Amino acid sequence: MDASHAHRHPVFCTVVPPHLLDKIAQSEDTRRADAAQRTLEQDSLLRTRRRVTTVRGIAPALGTPVSDEPRRTIYDAQHRTRLPGKKVRGEGDAASKDATVNRAYAGLGATYELFLKGFGRHSIDDSGLALDASVHYGVDYNNAFWDGQQMVFGDGDGDLFLDFTVSVDVIGHELTHGVTQYTANLEYHGQSGALNESMSDVFGSLIKQYSLDQTAEDADWLIGAGLLGPNVGGVALRSMKAPGTAYDDDELGKDPQPATMDDYVDTARDNGGVHINSGIPNHAFYLVATELGGKAWERAGRIWYDTLTGGELASDADFKDFARLSVAAAVARYGDGGAEHQALQKAWSTVGLG
Repeated sequence: MDASHAHRHPVFCTVVPPHLLDKIAQSEDTRRADAAQRTLEQDSLLRTRRRVTTVRGIAPALGTPVSDEPRRTIYDAQHRTRLPGKKVRGEGDAASKDATVNRAYAGLGATYELFLKGFGRHSIDDSGLALDASVHYGVDYNNAFWDGQQMVFGDGDGDLFLDFTVSVDVIGHELTHGVTQYTANLEYHGQSGALNESMSDVFGSLIKQYSLDQTAEDADWLIGAGLLGPNVGGVALRSMKAPGTAYDDDELGKDPQPATMDDYVDTARDNGGVHINSGIPNHAFYLVATELGGKAWERAGRIWYDTLTGGELASDADFKDFARLSVAAAVARYGDGGAEHQALQKAWSTVGLG
């Protein structure tokens, strides 16, 4: 990966999609509507800022060995929006009295460990990039995001959304946007943008499964479980097992994700539906992982990682491109005609991309 490639498509990626916040902003409950509107306005400002800045990749000096240990730093934004904030925990420091700080620290570590132990990758850029995160961002900020250089977590409004560090898959999701940035650098609109979001859901789920030592059969395949408030009609932000079923709530609306190309959503909103149509490749991964069984990061995850990082996936790739290259990656690693090849073909056919 040359530096110029990493600069091509700076994106601002949030875990809660704008279409969901738009719905809440129309609530008759003034507090809920105001919190959603503030989050949307802050996201819009950050998105604009991202378009006029570049991502500076950090590479170690030539001949410098890359450590197998992470380099984590957690900052407290103290409910402001100026980053990174006050340093509150560094690598190897004792646990904080603030549970949010500790969850962020642990989530960064879990992400680093899965990529290292599962795929031999040293941090986000594969060159030992330090992992920074800021917690307690803004007031009632209902989101978490990767800004191209660090993680940022809101506390939620305590009503519809809880603290955004509670779900390790959300932490993994956002950090995986960094992995995508440093590898295929998928453009953040249309099907390539939906693939970008799907990569983050896939590896976010794998990070949770790895940290819990779960098999594909044991996993819940939910993204953001535990994030929704107790009075919300739903279980998570997205379901990879059954896209479109994660929530159905008066304030949030109904989960719009399709599971197959038959229900593909053609929209100009949300960068062409990147958080919506990601349900299709998400479901394909779930089908592959459960068909193969066992620990999902060992075979299904390996195929997805090979496809993302193999150098053949174009930045403007569509779903068919990814399906084709994933089958090729399965054959390259496991051979033609094996269980992995068959699982890939069956899954992509099921979601309408055979």
